[in-house]
Amino acid sequence: MRTQALITAFNTIVVREIRRFTRIWAQTLLPPAVTMTLYFIIFGNLIGSRIGQMGGFDYMAFIVPGLIMMAVITNSYANVVSSFFSMKFQRSIEELLVSPVPNWVILAGYVCGGMARGLGIGLIVTLLSLAFTNLSIHSLPMMVVTVFLTSALFALGGFINAMLATKFDDISIVPTFVLTPLTYLGGVFYSIDLLPDFWQAVSMANPILYMVNGFRFGILGVSDVNPFVSLGMILVFISVLALIALKMLSRGKGIRH
Repeated sequence: MRTQALITAFNTIVVREIRRFTRIWAQTLLPPAVTMTLYFIIFGNLIGSRIGQMGGFDYMAFIVPGLIMMAVITNSYANVVSSFFSMKFQRSIEELLVSPVPNWVILAGYVCGGMARGLGIGLIVTLLSLAFTNLSIHSLPMMVVTVFLTSALFALGGFINAMLATKFDDISIVPTFVLTPLTYLGGVFYSIDLLPDFWQAVSMANPILYMVNGFRFGILGVSDVNPFVSLGMILVFISVLALIALKMLSRGKGIRH
């Protein structure tokens, strides 16, 4: 395909994905905003007032970067897994498969659509957080790069989950039993310096820890891990998942029977 045709195909997928979640904004944009507001009120104001400071910052300010990342992660993942599986279920994905659109364009389109929702929710949560605390940006490049890469990573994860899923129940297994535990244990609400040495070592095996701390460093300038190590880890995960997704797509895993 020519470059212009590739761009048109990519833009079509992205625009369709964006229209899809904005059309049902009451289901896709409003609930995360309400949920994060409750987190700010309960954990930040009520519990945070008893905890005091953490990492040299007010507890509310400390958890805000983690809550923003939690919203970005879950929504980037959810958008792709639900959209792509719906196309599989309705058999409309066959229209893409028989078209001359390369697999990498299809993957990039869905990933960017998931990123649009994840980053949009992240922006909404960030604006809401300003009603509860004052945020000062320590490193804008680190903050932006971390949130964009994290959003891309979990959009890829959602794509792989959608390809492997055979029924609607399958698309909720990973968010429920993998993403949620890893997110809550990823340093969103605490610094791993508070943990015993053994559990600190265990926490270092949690990939979400690196993403949360990389983003926290961008905003607050504090991190439990080296922020550049965090970026390196995210890039490695993205490379691995992208290769897996492309290989599965080329083989028609879960699509061609």
